[in-house]
Amino acid sequence: MPPYISYRPLVLYTLTLIFIGFYGARVCPFIDSLSVSQIINPLLVIFLIQLAVRHSGFNRFILRQKLERQVNLGFYWDYFLFLFAGLSLTIFNMAYHDFPFGSGLKVFVSFASLGFFVSVELALDHERRLVDHLSTNNISLQAPNTYFPLVGKFSIFASVAVLFIVGSFFLLVNKDLDWLLDPENQISLVDGKQSILKEFFYVGFALLGFVLAIIFSYAKNLRIFFNHEKEVLKFAVSGDLSRRVIVGTHDEFGEIAHQTNEMIQALKLRNEELQYTQNVTIMTLASVAETRDNETGAHIVRTQNYVRVLAEYLREQADFSQELTEDVVNLLYLSAPLHDIGKVGIPDAILLKPGKLTPEEFEIMKQHAQLGGDAITRALGDKAETSFLRYAREIASSHHEKWDGSGYPLGLMGDDIPLSGRLMAVADVYDALISKRVYKKAFTHQDAAEIIREGRGKHFDPRIVDAFDALENEFMKIASEFAD
Repeated sequence: MPPYISYRPLVLYTLTLIFIGFYGARVCPFIDSLSVSQIINPLLVIFLIQLAVRHSGFNRFILRQKLERQVNLGFYWDYFLFLFAGLSLTIFNMAYHDFPFGSGLKVFVSFASLGFFVSVELALDHERRLVDHLSTNNISLQAPNTYFPLVGKFSIFASVAVLFIVGSFFLLVNKDLDWLLDPENQISLVDGKQSILKEFFYVGFALLGFVLAIIFSYAKNLRIFFNHEKEVLKFAVSGDLSRRVIVGTHDEFGEIAHQTNEMIQALKLRNEELQYTQNVTIMTLASVAETRDNETGAHIVRTQNYVRVLAEYLREQADFSQELTEDVVNLLYLSAPLHDIGKVGIPDAILLKPGKLTPEEFEIMKQHAQLGGDAITRALGDKAETSFLRYAREIASSHHEKWDGSGYPLGLMGDDIPLSGRLMAVADVYDALISKRVYKKAFTHQDAAEIIREGRGKHFDPRIVDAFDALENEFMKIASEFAD
């Protein structure tokens, strides 16, 4: 993690200096006997030195450690500096101002108490920066094998916080009692009461402020984790299994993030296996139909590519954006080869006839749309609305329907024709026109395109014909790339 400059330590150190300066004067009569400059100057020098050592050590040592250790090491480093600063000031006061040991101990306790809260707050701040660094670089901490439970952390923090707060008030009460009972004290009880209440309010407000800052800081960290978790799960529910939760802590939340990632990876592998099974199933069925048809396998490849480019283009249009999701476009592409699966039920004498069909034979040939739809419907069973073969059934049964209702097998009209069938109709007719058959010559692209346009609003959905016009070059490129 690269070095960085943060103003948070400076702000917290300044607040700590102010609090310790006031608090020390209120709990220790020896400190209270000093002038303001005698109290503030040593504190200021020690805090400036502490802040400089903290910044240097953090960037040179802490940030060069493994990411997994930085937050804990940062806390230990900050707290050590506070304890060392408290010990240094205690020794200075005892040596220079001839303070008794008890007064020096009060100073040290002040540093130990405030230092604990400041160190926890700075550790939480570094945890946020660490998670941001991990997120920016799309990396995670190693999954925690063992970790100290959050319940234990909360218990220790609550216990230490209560100990320091109670201890701080105990020293304050002890000093105030000595002050009130001092026979030389000429202050009235009313004034003394007001003075003590002001002290309690100030100290309580300051300590409560530090505790609340830690609570809010931890809540912010939790919100970051939950937002990451929620975002990744939201994408997973929508079918995007490429996202991962950042493992940014070594605790239960890091474990939750790791397990979430493991679950998504398992779903992705399962999804890939299912996708492979779908592809094999479709291509196997398409190959069965191809073995009995006099059309080439290239026709299957070309038509499915026509369907794909049409669907991808229409996906950007408002009329189709909701229906043509990325997954649906992919399923249409995969299912298109099954548009003539029903031809397996057509007698060979008609299916393989090397010439133009008679009206009677053509009526039999027209049955392949219904046969294909019925066959896939039986295969679907009670999963008709959830199976990936739903689009194959639609394409097989409806690709000969016409926009004006004159098609077959059901004579559907307009938007009652499934979108998959309407797309396949344009793709199938175009490819049939530009392909050579025993009963006809191949049309040029220009002639085939003109016939498609003439069918606008009659044979074909006008919007799909408009898409065809916009994609003429793509159609020609596909026809050339997969030519017979």
